Formats: sequence, structure tokens, C-alpha cells
Amino acid sequence: MIIKAVKFYEKGFMTQPFAFGGEEGQDKFDSSVKYRSCLQNYVIDTGKEVILVDTGLPKETPDISPDEKAAIFVGTKIKDYVSALAEIGYKPQQVTKILVTHKHSDHTGELRSFPNAKIYISSEDADALNLTGENIIRAEYKDGAYYNFPASQKIADGIYLIEAKGHTKGNSIVIAEKDGLFYMFHGDITYTDEALYENKLSIVFEDIKSARQTLDNVREFIKNHPTIYLSTHTPLGYENLENLKVIDLANPPKTIPVGEITYKTATGKYICSVCGYVYDPEVGDIANAIPAGTAFEDLPKDWHCPKCKQGKEKFSKA
Repeated sequence: MIIKAVKFYEKGFMTQPFAFGGEEGQDKFDSSVKYRSCLQNYVIDTGKEVILVDTGLPKETPDISPDEKAAIFVGTKIKDYVSALAEIGYKPQQVTKILVTHKHSDHTGELRSFPNAKIYISSEDADALNLTGENIIRAEYKDGAYYNFPASQKIADGIYLIEAKGHTKGNSIVIAEKDGLFYMFHGDITYTDEALYENKLSIVFEDIKSARQTLDNVREFIKNHPTIYLSTHTPLGYENLENLKVIDLANPPKTIPVGEITYKTATGKYICSVCGYVYDPEVGDIANAIPAGTAFEDLPKDWHCPKCKQGKEKFSKA
């Protein structure tokens, strides 16, 4: 089994209130504290199958132009997801299965690009994305408990899709077993590993009670099993993979400072920093009865993202 990271955004940041403030409130944390951010998903090559864990943002997603108020900036695009996948040696036609951790477009944006793949996803998130077709496999998690996780579905030898609700109503994680280690592809259970060590929920969830239970289950599993924690939104994800770093919750690593941020000219479009939805003033928002020609600044104060329901404050200039 070979596991690789598909890297397509780099040199971003997230603030401590965003990453830590889900339960105690953002005002309890320091907005001047920033953690490194980026964007990557993962490939599991079993030798018989090429399995993706999530599929990046849509190719046409514009770059984000962050400002000082941005809660999270995923970074500057290196290349689109499919091109990044090709760079590490895989073509779309080779992919046999895609395991979706959750519905947000930074995890599902290129599902369309894999004609031969069966897509495994929870029923809740499949419904949210209106996914239909013979290649859509709605996870039923009928293979029983996986250690301390109550419900799982075996995907292949040593690879499991595990029910982990909270971040979204149908959230899942993936665990692959290799050479005595457990590789945990967790989607967005935490946005940065610092939150895992500090036992903090981000501000992004659809069910906070379930999100807390899931994080508790993740931490309990990590305490009892040698786990490589593979994050989506921090370089620590691929750094953990490259260094085969087993998480020790009692010994958090020193936080590496955020590097130089690249700023670009704004286009008038805005991107949801949580799910990747793009608000285009030329199109408006049909779902929320916003007519074409409405500038982002003129949207009602209570307007929210039609995909993940976050407010205007979670959007960044594109």
C-alpha cells in the first residue's frame, strides 16, 4: 500500500478563533495567533486499486484574496486538483474508488472527473449534493464497530470508512492500516493539528454534540493506536505522512510560524472560506432569492452561504 498527498494550495493561514472557538466562542481566543494552512487530499494505492480520499476544489475556483479580517485563507493555488494528481503519477481513468469524508466542495469539487470510480459517501451528504447514479455508493456502515468507533464499512483489505458525524450531518473519516500503523484521513475533524492536541473544535459544524463526540472518539483512538494524522488544511498533514510521525497527544509539536502571504487583486467575486462556494455578483444567489447584479457588499446582513450556511463574515475576496 502506498499513500500520497495531492497538494494543490499552499502558504495560507487560519486564526486561532476559527480553529479553536467552536465550543467556548471565538472571543475566548487570540485572533493574532495564526496557524499554517494549505489544501491537500490523499491517494491510497493498494497495488490493485487507486483509491482517492476526497477530490479537491473545482478547477474553475478563483484564487482568494485575503485581508486582515480573514478567518482562514487556504493559500495560493499551486495547480488544479487533477493536475496535482497527475504530478504524483495518477490519471483519472485509473481511479477505482473515491471515499468522501464530507460534502464541502474542497473535498468533492472534482468528483466529476473520475469516470470509472465508485463514490462512497454518507446518505446525508449525498442528498445534500444531489448525487445520483449507479456509481454512487451510499455508505451504510454495517460492518460493525471499528475499535472505539461505533459504525464502520470495510472498503478494501485494511481500509475502512467510519461514521463520524458533526462537521457535517453525514461526516466520515477513513482509516488505512499499514505496517502496524493507522493512517487517519479525517477531513475536517480539526482544521489544524494544534486543535487536536488542545482538544478544541473549530467553528464549523452542523451538529456540535456529534462533533464533540467524534473528536473524543478520535482522541481516544489515537491514545491507544499508533496513528498518522492526515489533515486537509494544514501542512502538518503531509508532513506527518512524509515523516511517519505518530501522534503523541501529551507532546504537541512546536507551532511553525506562518510564512509570507501572497495578496492578489480582487475580482468582485467572494469565496466561502469554509466550503469553497463562490458568490458571483453577476449571477446572484437563486437559492436565497438574491438577483443577478447584487454586489456582495449589498447582500443582507443575515445572508448565508447556500451550501454550508455560514455567514458573510466567512467569505473572502476572490
